[in-house]
Amino acid sequence: ARCRARKMEDYGRFLALLASSLLVGFVSVILSLVWVFHYREGLSWDGSPAEFNWHPVLIITGFVFIQGIAIIVYRLPWTWKCSKLLMKFIHAGLNTIAMILAIVSMVAVFDFHNAKNIPNMYSLHSWIGLTAVIFYSLQLFLGFAVFLLPFAPVRLRVALMPIHVYSGLAIFATVIATALMGITEKLIFALKNPAYSASPPEATLVNCLGLLLVIFGSLILWMASRPHWKRPPAENAKILRPIGATPEGTEVESTMTNSSNADKSDLRSNTEAARKQNIKFDEAGQRSTM
Repeated sequence: ARCRARKMEDYGRFLALLASSLLVGFVSVILSLVWVFHYREGLSWDGSPAEFNWHPVLIITGFVFIQGIAIIVYRLPWTWKCSKLLMKFIHAGLNTIAMILAIVSMVAVFDFHNAKNIPNMYSLHSWIGLTAVIFYSLQLFLGFAVFLLPFAPVRLRVALMPIHVYSGLAIFATVIATALMGITEKLIFALKNPAYSASPPEATLVNCLGLLLVIFGSLILWMASRPHWKRPPAENAKILRPIGATPEGTEVESTMTNSSNADKSDLRSNTEAARKQNIKFDEAGQRSTM
């Protein structure tokens, strides 16, 4: 009873953090829209400053909010009874949407700069931002090739999973840092009378937006880094099934079925090794951030 109460308390804590992150992320998107429609020129695609405004809106919506949700999608307890393949597709789909929105936002910036004869790629914000998009695209491609399509060897998946996990979290943190640089840069350039240093209402609004982005990122990274909130390995025991194996289990288990004359002690040893390998891969897989 005590263990069950502890699990319920832990579950409640996770739900509170999840609801907080969703609320903060949603409010961040709303504030970005308030910023561009109330203080700037709105949104359009005609080479005017309104076209540039697509950049902060799409970055915050896709590259921050949607990417953050994609990171923790494996952690949602009500999805643990869903197949791991389905969750992989959801994870990959959310990341694909985030990447598309990020690319469109960059096209808007380049198109606006070219229309106004403004130099491209001169600021640190643009350097780091483009680097993040490139690495995010590589992360997504390798995620599809290695973890989603059923062709990569198990050993390769196990070897690449820690890199996949670390790079996903690193890219997410980099995106938030780059967004903070970008909105600060925009305020410095755009606010002239009154200046940014005079703290006009627009500056206060956007500074609050930046704080929300930091809070959102912190909540997502906290949930993604807690090992006790990962998807239970028992739900993923079949994830390492090789191509052509029966759906019931791993290659070792299939061998047990088809080789009745094999030595039982050897089979138990092989099965235990496979089980440990499954758990090892699952523990990494729950932190997967494509």
